Amino acid sequence: MTKLKTLTAGLLIFSMMSCNQEASNKTKLSNSNTENPFEAQVDSILGLMTLDEKLGQLNLPSSGDITTGQAQSSNIAQKIEEGKVGGLFNIKSVEKIKEVQRIAVEKSRLKIPLLFGMDVIHGYESTFPIPLGLSCTWDMEMIKRTAQIAAQEATADGINWTFSPMVDISRDPRWGRISEGNGEDPFLGGEIAKAMVEGYQGDDLTQNNTMMACVKHFALYGAPEAGRDYNTVDMSKYRMFNEYLYPYQAAVEAGVGSVMASFNEVDGIPATGNKWLMTDLLRDQWGFDGFVVTDYTGIPEMIAHGMGDLQDVSALALKAGIDMDMVGEGLSGTLKKSLDEEKVTMNDIDTAVKRILTAKYKLGLFDDPYKYCDVERAKTEVFSEEHRAFARKVGAESMVLLKNENQLLPLKKSGTIALVGPLANTAVNMAGTWSVATKQEKSITVLDGLKQAVGDQVNILYAKGSNVDFDLDFEKRITMFGKEIPRDDKSDKQLIDEALMVASKSDVIVAAIGETAELSGESSSVSKLQIPQAQKDLLSALLETGKPVVVVLFTGRPLAIVEENKKVPAILNVWFPGSEAGLSIADVLFGDVNPSGKLTSTFPMNVGQVPIFYNHKSTGRPLSNKEGRFEKFRSNYLDVRNEPLYPFGYGLSYTKFDYSNYSLSADSMNADGNIEVAVDVTNVGNYDGKEVVQLYIRDVVGSVTRPVKELKGFKKIDLKKGETKRVTFDITEEDLKFYNYDLNFVAEPGAFQVFVGTDSATEMMREFELEN
Repeated sequence: MTKLKTLTAGLLIFSMMSCNQEASNKTKLSNSNTENPFEAQVDSILGLMTLDEKLGQLNLPSSGDITTGQAQSSNIAQKIEEGKVGGLFNIKSVEKIKEVQRIAVEKSRLKIPLLFGMDVIHGYESTFPIPLGLSCTWDMEMIKRTAQIAAQEATADGINWTFSPMVDISRDPRWGRISEGNGEDPFLGGEIAKAMVEGYQGDDLTQNNTMMACVKHFALYGAPEAGRDYNTVDMSKYRMFNEYLYPYQAAVEAGVGSVMASFNEVDGIPATGNKWLMTDLLRDQWGFDGFVVTDYTGIPEMIAHGMGDLQDVSALALKAGIDMDMVGEGLSGTLKKSLDEEKVTMNDIDTAVKRILTAKYKLGLFDDPYKYCDVERAKTEVFSEEHRAFARKVGAESMVLLKNENQLLPLKKSGTIALVGPLANTAVNMAGTWSVATKQEKSITVLDGLKQAVGDQVNILYAKGSNVDFDLDFEKRITMFGKEIPRDDKSDKQLIDEALMVASKSDVIVAAIGETAELSGESSSVSKLQIPQAQKDLLSALLETGKPVVVVLFTGRPLAIVEENKKVPAILNVWFPGSEAGLSIADVLFGDVNPSGKLTSTFPMNVGQVPIFYNHKSTGRPLSNKEGRFEKFRSNYLDVRNEPLYPFGYGLSYTKFDYSNYSLSADSMNADGNIEVAVDVTNVGNYDGKEVVQLYIRDVVGSVTRPVKELKGFKKIDLKKGETKRVTFDITEEDLKFYNYDLNFVAEPGAFQVFVGTDSATEMMREFELEN
C-alpha cells in the first residue's frame, strides 16, 4: 500500500478552566419543544373522530402497486373509505396515487388525506450510488443535492414521504445493510444525516418538490451480533451515546419529520416497544416533535421476541411512543380491546393520532391533498437529462481508487481493451440494492458506458468470462428481484477460454467483477468477505496472461481482497454507481474524472478481524512496534496483523498531494476559546485533483478510556497541478466533548493530540509539546 502523509500537529494541553460538566446537546436542536402551529386544527378534527377513525390514522398497510383504475374495487379502497388507513406505501405514479387519494378526501367521512411513502433511498428513477458509496464522496453539498433531486422526482410521481436517510453506524461488513448506511464514523454519519434531511425536506415542506424524511433505523440496527440481520444488539449506554446515536440525533437537529423504529432490541427490549428509546431519549432529551413509524411488521415481530401476544405487543408499542404501524395492523386491530381493558388510555391513542395529523398539516395536504398529483411534472422532472448528468458525476465522485501500481490508470483512449466479467454487461445490477423506483433496464452497463465514452477510438472486446458463482442456488439468492444474470450452456472452462481469447487480442484487461446488487442489502448477511470463487478463478487466469489487469470492483460492503491487492496492478472500487454507472466508470477509467473517493468503512485483511474500525480504544497491552510484528502477550493475532487492508479515510488519486507547514494558533485554550489548525496541501503530481483533508483528535487522558483518535472535521478541496492551498480548521470546546460514565456530555481538561492528513491510519512522527 502506498504510504501517505498524516501530520501529528502535536500534543495539545487545553486548560478547560470553566468546562461545563453537565449534560449538553452537541448542537442546537432545531425541532425541539416547539409549539405545534396546527394544534387548533388538529384538535378540531380529533374531536370529530370515532375510535375506529383514530385507529385508522395509525395504520400503514402496504397496498402493493395498485393498477390504475382498480383502486376503487380493491380491498384497501373500502378501508380508506371507512377511515381505517392513515397512509400507504409502494404505490408509484401520479395517476394511481391521485385515484387512491380521491377516495380518502372525497368518500371518507372526515376527508383526511393519506400519506404516500416509498423507500426512496439513493435517488428515484435517476439513481445515485448506494449510500455507502455516496458517503465516500465526503461532499455534503453533493449529497444534499442528491436528496433534493430524489425528492423532486419522487414528489413529481406522487410520493410525499421517504423512508430515508438510513444512518445506522456499522463496523461489521458481514451485515448486508452496511451498503445502505454511511460507514463506521458517527461524526461523518451525522453530517450526512443532516445533509440528507435538508435535501429531502428543504426549507418549506409545503412546497410540492419537497417530501418528509424518515430517519432510520432507531436505534443501533447496524450492530447485530455476528453481523446477522435482525439479530440481537447488546451494548453499553456509554458506547451507544459516544459511537452510535449521534447520526440519529443529528437528523433530529436538522428537523426530520419522522423516525422509523429498528427491528433489534435495545437494552433487552425491542426498539419498537422501548419507551426509554422512543420517549425518554428521542422526545424528552432530544426534543423530537414528529411521529414514529415501525419498520415492516415491527409490532407483530415482538411476539417472536417473547414480549407477548399481538394485543400485548401493540399496547407496548403505543405506550413506548410508536405512532404508526407499518403493515402489522396490531394497533388498528387490538387497541380497542386494550382500551376497554385499560391497558392503554384514550390519551395514548389521541397523542399518536395528533402526531400523524400534524405531519399531514406540515406537508400541506389538508390545504391541497392533490399537491403531489400534477401529471405534467413527471413528464419533465423524472429521469431528466439534467438529473442523469448529475447522477453520472456523483457516481464518478464516489469511486475509490484502492491501488494503481505504476500508474496503470488512467487508461489511454486508444488501442484494444478486453472487458471481461459477469458484471460487465448487466444493466439490472448497476444501481445496487434498494433501488425501488429505478427502471433497471435503462441503467448504463460498463460495456455500454465504455463504448459511449470512447466511440471508435478504442476497440473494446467483451467476454463474460464466468458466472457470478459456481453454485447456481447461491447465485439465485443473490440475483433476486429481477436482477438475474442469465446463464447459458457453456462450461466454466469455455467461459474462461472465451475471456482468454479476447484478452490475447488486447493491450489491457478490465475485469468487472465482485458482488451482485442483491449480495448486499436487507437480509443479505454473509460469513465470507470474498469475491465469489468463480470470479477469483477468472481473475487468476487473466493475470496469468501477463497483460496489465484493472479490476473494476462492484461491492456493497468492505471485502477482504488481500490476494487481489497483492496480485492485481490496479483496483477501482466502484460500489454500485447508479443508473449512469457505465458512464461514471468510463469517466474515471479514462481520466476524465480523477478519483477522489475516500473509504468510510474499513476494509479488513480477513473476516476474523471483524468488527474492525479506526476509532477503537487502546488496550492495556498494545503492540510496542509500529510495523505490526507479532509480540507474545500483546493484543494481536498469531496469523494476521492488526492493521486493516485499507483504513478509514483511504483513497488514492491519479495525482499526489503533499502536506506541509502545519501549525496551531495557540498551545492552550479555555472553554470559550478556539485553536486554529492550519496546513498547506500541494498537488505535486501530474493531474488536477481533489483531496479530502481530514482532522482527527485524541483525548490523551480521560475519566473513562477514550478512542485512539476520532474524526472531528474534514474539507474537500480542488487543487490544480502544482497548486497549494492552506487548509484551516477551528477546534472549540464542542469538538472535545464526549459522554462520560454518568452520560453527561462534557469536555475534560487535559492533553489532546491533533492529527491532520489524508486518511485515519498514516502518520508523520513529528510532535510538538504544547503547554499552558
